[in-house]
Amino acid sequence: MSEEIIKHLHFILISGTRDSQLSWFAVGDYKKRANVVGGRETTKPKDVTETMQKLLEAYHAKSAVSLEDVIELHAEFEYIHPFQDGNGRVGRLIALKECLHHGIIPFIIEDSRKMFYDRGLSEWRNEKGWLTDACRSGQDTFTRLLDMLDVPYVR
Repeated sequence: MSEEIIKHLHFILISGTRDSQLSWFAVGDYKKRANVVGGRETTKPKDVTETMQKLLEAYHAKSAVSLEDVIELHAEFEYIHPFQDGNGRVGRLIALKECLHHGIIPFIIEDSRKMFYDRGLSEWRNEKGWLTDACRSGQDTFTRLLDMLDVPYVR
């Protein structure tokens, strides 16, 4: 996982959208304007590069990556909110990629569980259990889907 890959994911997801036509909207690059999520300020544009680099350095310093590590990467990415828009989609793709890369069953957050996921993200720095539980439940959803499709996987 690198800044280059993350920016490229943003570029793929946002190119051709209405937002991509705005002169101030940085497609495939970090935000130029401050943004707020759920009433919470996110990392200031001038601090995004350094904060993202620190996040990725801490993540890569792990000797073995667990589901909890992927969840932490995902949550901290969402707290930084490095792009003007599309952060949720990019963040979920990062989590999917890292789960697959490390042999971890990915998680799918269904609409019926989204409020638990959102609460978990908003409470992450105070209480890690909400988001961890939502993602573990999302792993169960992914496993059920694999079972329905009769796709082999390692448990």
